[in-house]
Amino acid sequence: MLGAAMIPFATAVGVGALGYGPTGVGLALAAWMAPFAVLILFGGVFADRFTPRRMMIGADTTRVVTQGLLAALFLLDRPQLWQVLVISAVNGVAAAMYQPGVSSTVPRVARDVQKANATLRVSESIMLLAGPGVAGAIVGFSNVGVVFAIDAVGFAISAACLLLLRLPPAFAVPAEDSMWRNLRGGWHEFRSRTWMWSVILVWIIFGVTLFGPMIPLGSVLITDSLGVSAYGLVMSASGAGTIVGGLVAMRARPARPLLAGAIGLFGFALEPLTIATGMPLGILMAAHVVGGTGWAFWSVMWATSIQTQVPAEALNRVTAYEVAGSTIAVPIGQALAGPVAAAVGAREMLIVSAVVAVGGCVSLLLVPAVRGLRRMTEPVPPVQPL
Repeated sequence: MLGAAMIPFATAVGVGALGYGPTGVGLALAAWMAPFAVLILFGGVFADRFTPRRMMIGADTTRVVTQGLLAALFLLDRPQLWQVLVISAVNGVAAAMYQPGVSSTVPRVARDVQKANATLRVSESIMLLAGPGVAGAIVGFSNVGVVFAIDAVGFAISAACLLLLRLPPAFAVPAEDSMWRNLRGGWHEFRSRTWMWSVILVWIIFGVTLFGPMIPLGSVLITDSLGVSAYGLVMSASGAGTIVGGLVAMRARPARPLLAGAIGLFGFALEPLTIATGMPLGILMAAHVVGGTGWAFWSVMWATSIQTQVPAEALNRVTAYEVAGSTIAVPIGQALAGPVAAAVGAREMLIVSAVVAVGGCVSLLLVPAVRGLRRMTEPVPPVQPL
């Protein structure tokens, strides 16, 4: 997570320094997100067939190689944009094979699923807090290639930890089932839950208008007006907020988790709003603390709801549909951020992002299945152990 926290910063600064501007940064981020969103459905099926641990270790090993290569390109030469895009795409494929296993692994090792998710969020957030500041210092004194090298080492450590992790028996779909039958089964489980697909519809809109433009436009606006170090501090402030949100989620046990999470998510609108209005560094950081807090609290409520409401034997595939829906529109927003900003203005685009953030939260609260979903303390029991 330390490496993951540094990569958006390093990508934005590294690609921007090559002279490609917001469009290049958006394309580099979209090159990762697009294959991730498209292929994660297959990652869920493969996790069922080959076990999540094997898929996760293979994905980490792949990214050791790709991030090491990207580090070498920045350290030894001036990489071309197409090289960055190809490596980012391979990393996106690897992430698609990795991510479904995360959701299904948590309830296999944790007795208290919400506390486990909150603990993960806090530990990740500590790295998110440190990551941008560390990346800024590294870039200031050395080269962005060093950041990518650290990320490669992080994936190697991750693979080793997964290899040593002790897990109870897994659950798998019958071996005679075809891939397409498995995908249909996952789709049935996904669409049968109104609270789940309603949130994903909102997230698709967020992907184009909010999540996609935030880093390409925010990184350029803050860097141009306040400098690279200021952007690192703002990103770190968001990380600090996610620590607070994770700590709150450890203690708070709302009877309606998605209702509480959606209320907290209103604070996220402050992030694009303060960037768009050119607020001073202190206000930017405060807004990102609030936004990070709301985002982390929502994330824990959402992850816990999925892991406790979906049967274990379907969790990998349902997670794949959920993550695919959540992310499929983000690369569109990333790729369009530069051209749209050139036409209407970057600040104006982020004002729209803030308005959409508020409207999306209101929409979540208006859906009865979302606001009425009740907390479950234990995961749905599996049907068929392997």
